[in-house]
Amino acid sequence: MPETARWPRRVVMSAAATLALLAPAVPAAAHPYGYPQTVTIAADAARPDVVHLRWKPGGVDEITLLGVHLGLLPQDRVLLDGAVDTREKDATILAGSKPFTDYLLKQMTVSNAGQACAGTVKRASDLAASGVDVDYTCWGAVGIARVEVRMLTDLDPAYRTVATGPEGKRQVYGPDGYAHDWVLGDAPPTTAATPTSAADHGPTTAWKAARSVGPLLLVAAAVSILRRQVRRRRVTRVRPSS
Repeated sequence: MPETARWPRRVVMSAAATLALLAPAVPAAAHPYGYPQTVTIAADAARPDVVHLRWKPGGVDEITLLGVHLGLLPQDRVLLDGAVDTREKDATILAGSKPFTDYLLKQMTVSNAGQACAGTVKRASDLAASGVDVDYTCWGAVGIARVEVRMLTDLDPAYRTVATGPEGKRQVYGPDGYAHDWVLGDAPPTTAATPTSAADHGPTTAWKAARSVGPLLLVAAAVSILRRQVRRRRVTRVRPSS
């Protein structure tokens, strides 16, 4: 009997119940309930007018799905049964393309006091493992940056992004909100920026953010357990590059 069968039955049942409660049905071609995609947000210590974002996909299937969506990979890489035929070169093809650069700058934006910041996408050396960095240069020193993230939501609106900012603060981007204000510097808030950060609203908003992040992490853990139990049903079929 394979080692994966050693998981207690109650653990598997609990994971299945968690998924049933937290993950409504979605199209088979999209997999927004695996490990969540992430964004890290940071100020630049040497350049107070620059904001750094790093996006990392939740899995290699998201890279392939996005490549198909942007017309960089053939449509038949998403099979009729919803399985995704991922290959090693997919990340390289996506990372080196202009459509991907344009997509990042469209789906992730930064503004300072109501004025958009100019984004520059850095070439990703290992998109799947390390993600991709985008630097945003603003008109002046950034105290509060409004960061909007809509990555993959045009593939499926069920996608969420778990964002981490200074001092480990977290926020979930999704249908409940695609914009969030992050405190990055000493500049006071301006009337152009809406105070939506946890620091502005105190424990109530912080608790809402925690409740949003918690289910995502729980779902990710449940998916991990189920994947070990039902390897025969994996939706992703990884093939070496030809």
